[in-house]
Amino acid sequence: MNEAIPVSRVTDHGTARLMPDVDRPRAWLLTVDGAPQSYVDLDEPAHLEFEYTRRLGHVLDTVAEPGRALDVVHLGGGAFTLPRYVAVTRPGSRQEVVEADRGLLALVAEHLPLPAGAHVASHAADARAWLENAPADSADVLVADVFGGSRVPAHLACVGYAREAARVLRADGVYVANLADGAPFAFLRAQLAGFATLFEELALIAEPGVLRGRRFGNAVLVAAHRPPDTAALARRTAADAFPARVEHGRALRDFIGDARPVRDEDAAPSPEPPAGAFGIG
Repeated sequence: MNEAIPVSRVTDHGTARLMPDVDRPRAWLLTVDGAPQSYVDLDEPAHLEFEYTRRLGHVLDTVAEPGRALDVVHLGGGAFTLPRYVAVTRPGSRQEVVEADRGLLALVAEHLPLPAGAHVASHAADARAWLENAPADSADVLVADVFGGSRVPAHLACVGYAREAARVLRADGVYVANLADGAPFAFLRAQLAGFATLFEELALIAEPGVLRGRRFGNAVLVAAHRPPDTAALARRTAADAFPARVEHGRALRDFIGDARPVRDEDAAPSPEPPAGAFGIG
């Protein structure tokens, strides 16, 4: 049983708490203002606890042959769950983590050390501002998991942002983002429409209940210039404890329907989730 003591600290953007998992000796849950943000097992960095994080991990597993080192940019740091995952599943990868909350970065660095040999640079900066100053054609994968409270910020939900993401990615690069929405999916459909103007290939990963509009939930957007390995993604996501579907091709075009890309001047945050929408998963 984990007898570690919880840690609480007021950071730049809220009150962050690190709470030990009673069942895993060196595992921690990070919450900010009471909302679960990240889960890290220091003994098993490849363990992904949250279902949406597992789906992001499945994408990272299938973007290139197993074990190949990649240049990965993470927008949104949390407790560095995915940078740890990449460090151990793709040794030698060079990673950049962009997190606006400098105090949170300090808390994580102090209490949750990275795996030995991890090549991870952290930047206390706004995600879009950092992206606009990043070199073109410099990343193999761009992972976006940025929430202001429980909503994706408006300036990261428009075509101008998508254009910067496309510029930073290499020609065979892959963009993957954690988003959240519910029926009638105005936000999610518009995000897909925006990325469709810049990338030839799109996929969407979500639980069937979310896709059918039965409840609000996470959806993982994948964008690339080459077809993603949707068969491998479908197998992996279907085998999870909470199975998900992978939509692509005609089905995804039908889902987007007549949605239009969001111009920067019209951008708005993702919708406020209903009470209790995001428990610990």
